[in-house]
Amino acid sequence: MERVKLDFPEAAIVYRHPMTVRITDMNYGAHLGHDMVISLMHEARVAALAHCGLDERDLGGYPCVAADLAVQYQAEAHWPDALTVDIAIPEPGRKALAVFHRIRRDSDERVVATARVNLVLVEAEARRAVAVPDAVREALARAR
Repeated sequence: MERVKLDFPEAAIVYRHPMTVRITDMNYGAHLGHDMVISLMHEARVAALAHCGLDERDLGGYPCVAADLAVQYQAEAHWPDALTVDIAIPEPGRKALAVFHRIRRDSDERVVATARVNLVLVEAEARRAVAVPDAVREALARAR
């Protein structure tokens, strides 16, 4: 079986977000469920963008949509583990931002999951991809 392998870009970290595994985040296997991993990542990403003075609904005048998502699961997390989600955003491409998430368990620094979501900025009416505005590039560069 081929597994996803992501290299987390340490130098591009813009924010670290503390979280706690809630009882409602657990799945029938008694550990953090994959759907909740994605929800925790989303919450951390929104906080990271806000820290940079940005908003997913308005990145330099444009909303963004997730074009794809890759998640590499590396360890289990359980209630009530304290976690930290590191968010790294390398230099954006022409029309997309690659946002990396690394979820670590605070008690032993073990990586629970590493993920990358590619966000594409779109023109709201036409729903077509647009170039990443300079204001977004500059806000991210200041945060790195």
